[in-house]
Amino acid sequence: MISFSMTLRWFVCVAALLMSPAFARADEPIFKVGEISFTRPAKWEWVEVNSPMRKAQLKVTDEKTKASADVVFFEFGPGPMGGVKANVDRWFGQFEEPHEKIHAKTEEVTVGKTKVTYVQAEGTYKSGMPGGPQTAMPDYGLAGAIIEVSDGNIFVKMTGPKALVKTSLAEFKKMIESGLK
Repeated sequence: MISFSMTLRWFVCVAALLMSPAFARADEPIFKVGEISFTRPAKWEWVEVNSPMRKAQLKVTDEKTKASADVVFFEFGPGPMGGVKANVDRWFGQFEEPHEKIHAKTEEVTVGKTKVTYVQAEGTYKSGMPGGPQTAMPDYGLAGAIIEVSDGNIFVKMTGPKALVKTSLAEFKKMIESGLK
């Protein structure tokens, strides 16, 4: 016989899973990370989050080549996750080539009252967890955004074949800024 407390625990677990962006319906365009609600581009797909550090994950696929790029959202809350510059430098350091060879770009903008730092780079990207095994991914691009909010910064990073990252950049920025107006 199932007790009321077991039923309640089951209900709470299922509800939590269904509210997670990773389990959002494929047609659901709006999702929340931290205090920001983002609008997912229509052709970008949901990906099940595979790490507790990730708050949401999307996939962009080139219809012609079938190549794909990953878009990952991180939000750690207030705390010692390093400043904007430290994180930008860490992202640029994920390439094998030196800084001056990866076409590194940084742009600071203010959308509404929120500061956003955009970054771009391209070269041989080292995929994998810092300190763990890494795979060299030649001709890759990175587009990132660090959104400075009161509850702790939100970090969004798109990585994939550099041509796909470049052609997806306008939609990436539109998605970032969708929740900041």
